[in-house]
Amino acid sequence: MRRAQRRRRRGGQTGPNVFAELLLRLRPIGLALRATPPLRGGEFCLYLFAILIGAVSSAFAQVSEPPSLQFARPQGPAAPPPVITLQDALERAKQVDAPYHLAIADAAVAREDRVQAKSALLPTASHTTQYLGTQGNGRAPSGRFVTNDGVHVYRSWGIVHQDINPNTFYKSSYRRAQAAEALAAAKVEIAQRGLAVTVTRNYYALVTSQRKYATAQQSFQQAQRFLEITQQQENAGQVAHSDVVKAQVQYEQQRQGLQEAMLGMENTRLNLAVLLFPELNENFTVVDDLDSARTLPPFSEVQTMAGNQNPDIRVAQEALRQATQDVRIAQNALLPSLAIDGNYGIEANAFALHSVVAAAPQYGPLPNLGYYVVGNFTLPVFDWGIRRSKIRQAQTREQQARVELTQVQRQLLGNLYLFYNEALTARSAVDGLRRAADLAAESLRLIVLRYQAGESTALEVVDAQNTLVQARNAYDDAQTRYRVALATLQTVTGAF
Repeated sequence: MRRAQRRRRRGGQTGPNVFAELLLRLRPIGLALRATPPLRGGEFCLYLFAILIGAVSSAFAQVSEPPSLQFARPQGPAAPPPVITLQDALERAKQVDAPYHLAIADAAVAREDRVQAKSALLPTASHTTQYLGTQGNGRAPSGRFVTNDGVHVYRSWGIVHQDINPNTFYKSSYRRAQAAEALAAAKVEIAQRGLAVTVTRNYYALVTSQRKYATAQQSFQQAQRFLEITQQQENAGQVAHSDVVKAQVQYEQQRQGLQEAMLGMENTRLNLAVLLFPELNENFTVVDDLDSARTLPPFSEVQTMAGNQNPDIRVAQEALRQATQDVRIAQNALLPSLAIDGNYGIEANAFALHSVVAAAPQYGPLPNLGYYVVGNFTLPVFDWGIRRSKIRQAQTREQQARVELTQVQRQLLGNLYLFYNEALTARSAVDGLRRAADLAAESLRLIVLRYQAGESTALEVVDAQNTLVQARNAYDDAQTRYRVALATLQTVTGAF
């Protein structure tokens, strides 16, 4: 009998051992029949059939390990898995996140626009060399074109150009480019803070799923142990077969819960791997630091940080500054402008410092190197109202930017209260659920002892096991919620 029990525990039960176990189960039948009052033939057969079914089902009930699931996993390097902290995860995510890099690229483009706008305020210098070949007229030494004094004309000029207009004095385009650069930089910070929330949520989702998997393993072991206890109690005639059935149901449920917890852990690991690695790789481990969460600052300090370091406010302010400069640029189009070109070089019939002028050869070789200045004064007169229309367009955009700024300010204040209250609630939930988890563990221990002493029911044990699982999972979820709430609050205030 002992060898049969050992084989049954190892999961290697054979046919003869099953029948031996069945004989042991049938031993109490004789005692039951002796204590049973006289029954008629049909009632006696039904009663005997019920006892046989219970004995057979109890004999064939075996405690087996959960089937191992083989998930499809990406192939990673064979090196030891790196240990990644939350800060490491944030740095890795910054290197591979496409929206964050897009914000950085936009900021770089805006910076170059500002450099170009500043350079446009200064004079420009260039050099040009040309050859003008003109058809002769047969008699005069000059060409057929009035502007050319000979058949061959060579130009080699150094040109200095300067625009003198209202934009040059007011620096409207340059200031607009400065506002665009500051706006793009603020969007980079917004993208960075949003990425921090995403990484924090996925990082601690993996930590929590690992905890839930450990809880599911422990619950499965407790259900397995409880099933063994009920079978032993039934063998001793101390409990009914319904307790074994209840324990078997609980065992199957906990086994399925363990498989679901394993799936959840694998899913969260893959979600985090997508954020951290340029090539999908799940060969890494994370640090469980949920119990060392940062403290929540007082609201007055958080409010001050939100007023000084919020990028959403800066985006709205710089957008308004851009719109104001657009109005100035549109108004400048109504004012006159002046363009000056200073040219120095040669324009002669020969590519030389001295040559004979084709139209006046009698003067002999003359100097070719010299300068001339061209000034172009433009005064706007009439354009069918186009410039006035552009001014009205720019003023409409400016008014809309002011409205959006006030909206962002109100939204910021509302989010500040919402996020801070969420963090307060999450922190309070962590404290309460920690005590609840401890009480649930102690309650399960006491109820199991009472059941072994015959003072409790199987339903109470199962309920205590489920309560412990729920309490531990709720505690882990509350810790993750608090961490995510802190990261969300920092999107408004900045790091603290």
